[in-house]
Amino acid sequence: MGLLPSLRQKKRYVVFEIISKQNFTFAEIKEEVERALLQFLGDLGWSQSSPQLVKEKFNPQTQRFILKINHRFVDEVKVALALSKKIKNTPIITRSIVVSGTLKKASVALTATKKDAKDAVKEKK
Repeated sequence: MGLLPSLRQKKRYVVFEIISKQNFTFAEIKEEVERALLQFLGDLGWSQSSPQLVKEKFNPQTQRFILKINHRFVDEVKVALALSKKIKNTPIITRSIVVSGTLKKASVALTATKKDAKDAVKEKK
């Protein structure tokens, strides 16, 4: 017997984009995301937000990735990644594109153009 729906952890998928002059590997981005979240949230916040990078959905050309997190920590995670300024001594800007409750809708925003990302998710409803 599984958990009751009210006890199950609710999740959100947040699509982020790294803006930089240099492209980064998934491992480099994962390392920086973990460092930024631990620095801002601490160990307790890290465990409560339960962040997971979705490796299969990483796009090396556009430098976009999907982060799966607890629904209560969406704003905190956005702030933590916005405060991240460098990867391997290369200046970066981290931008959140869209927040979704399903991986399918987040994947649509992952492949959409910069201007059309939010509109593409709304059209799928």
